[in-house]
Amino acid sequence: MKVNVLKSIEHIAQMYEDGVFGSKELPEDTNPHLAQDSEENALYFTLPTALNYQRNSYSLWVSAKKTYLDESTNFLFNPKKVAESDFSTVQAALTKYRLALQENKQTAIWCQICQTLNDNFAGSVLTLCHENHDDVVQIRKYLQIDNKAGFPYLSGRKLCNYWLFVLDHYTSLQLKNVSKISIAADRHVIKASRKLGLITAEEENSSKKQDLVITAWFDLLKDTKYRPVDFQTPIWFWGRSGCPAIIEK
Repeated sequence: MKVNVLKSIEHIAQMYEDGVFGSKELPEDTNPHLAQDSEENALYFTLPTALNYQRNSYSLWVSAKKTYLDESTNFLFNPKKVAESDFSTVQAALTKYRLALQENKQTAIWCQICQTLNDNFAGSVLTLCHENHDDVVQIRKYLQIDNKAGFPYLSGRKLCNYWLFVLDHYTSLQLKNVSKISIAADRHVIKASRKLGLITAEEENSSKKQDLVITAWFDLLKDTKYRPVDFQTPIWFWGRSGCPAIIEK
C-alpha cells in the first residue's frame, strides 16, 4: 500500500506543477514582496497567520496586504507600536480591511502576540528563531510548551506547523529540522488524506482527525527521500479541488 500511495502523491505533485488544479498561487503569494531577509517580512508572515482560523485564506492575505500598504494601518506590523497603542486603535486598524473578522477576539490575539514579541525579543520574529537556534523543534517547543499563552492560536498544532512551513518558504531563515514540520491538517488536507487511504472515513470524522493525519503522513514518508512539507502545497490544492482523478504519466 505504501508504495502505491507514494506513487499517487508523486503524481499529484506533478499534476500541481502542470497546473491541473488551476492557479498555482498560494494565499500567501499575495504579499508586498518585502526583502526575504528582513524583519518586516518575517513579521508580515507571522502575525496574520495567527488569524488564519476557519476562514478563507485567500481573503485573509488580501486583507493583510491592504493593511500593510496603508500608512494608517501599517503600524500593526510593528510589535512595539502595537504594544504602545490602545486596544480600540489596534481594533480599528485590524478591521479596516477585514484582517480581523472577530473584532474583539482577534484583536486580543494580535495584541498578545505583539506584546510577547516586544517583551521577549525586542519585537523580532527573527530573534525568536535565532535564540531557538533556528531549529524547528526548539521553536515549536517554545511556542507550544514554554510560552503557549504568549502566542494564542499561533501555538496551535496546525497553525504552528503551518507558520513554520511559511517561514521556510517565504523568508531567508535557514531552519533546521524542516523534516520535523508536520503537514498542516486543515479540511482540504484531511479530505485528501482520506481519499488516499491514509485515514478511514470514521477517523476523518473523529475529534482526533488532525493528529491522525499528521501521524499518517510521518509514517508514510519515513525512510523515504520526502518530508511532509514537500507535499503540503500539492495535497492542499488536490483536496481543495475535490480530489480529482489522479493522472499518471
